[in-house]
Amino acid sequence: MIDIHCHILPGLDDGAQTEADFLNMARAAMEDGITTIIATPHHQNGSYENEKHAIMKATHIANDLLKENGFDLTIKPGQEVRIYGELLDDLQNDLVLPLNDTQYVFIEFPSAQVPRFSKKLLYDLQLAGKIPVIVHPERNQVFMKKPDMLYEFVKNGALTQVTAASVAGKFGKKIKEFSLDLVEANLTHFVASDAHNTTNRTFHMTDAYRVIDEEFGGDLVYFFKENAAYLLEGDHVMIEPPEKVKKKKLFGLF
Repeated sequence: MIDIHCHILPGLDDGAQTEADFLNMARAAMEDGITTIIATPHHQNGSYENEKHAIMKATHIANDLLKENGFDLTIKPGQEVRIYGELLDDLQNDLVLPLNDTQYVFIEFPSAQVPRFSKKLLYDLQLAGKIPVIVHPERNQVFMKKPDMLYEFVKNGALTQVTAASVAGKFGKKIKEFSLDLVEANLTHFVASDAHNTTNRTFHMTDAYRVIDEEFGGDLVYFFKENAAYLLEGDHVMIEPPEKVKKKKLFGLF
């Protein structure tokens, strides 16, 4: 199993803080069936910078540490980028790191906002040959209230990634229901852990895929797992025509 979103690199952000934390997270990941992780430290979220060169170096050190300890796990470099106006310039100046140096770029919105320039920036990224992947839209208050806004982003070429813990119900019933609404409406393309530790923000990938299997069947589990593999290699991912979230579903959320 491939996890494309994880804060496992030690000492870079609010994820693993020490090498011991890193190894504990690695152990938990393997126990959950994960073989490859794209490490995605925060960038430009107000507290952390973590530019490309620093992440590449930290990833190399992390893989050496895994090898030294006999762990059958591989770390790939990535970055969780909080949306900001100069993102495209910094990407072109080699400061922003696409996922595993492919064409896919994580885009994080503030939890209670979708900036007015978002539509243009997502469009400009695609013009530059990049594919924006909006992370954890199910936890964004604007998208929860106005899911048609997310639909427009996806219709115009953006992809999205929901959090495994959200699907598994670890953030509460409302977020779980909205996550499943996004799956049902073809408004999300990846499931990833967004793990920060081994306690309150751990992996839950197996739990999430179990829920998806129970709700929608094994074909969708295959869809999400294959898309993670395609992304890792920089290949085209599978996309189904997006639909608007059904209004009757939303009444149960608020």
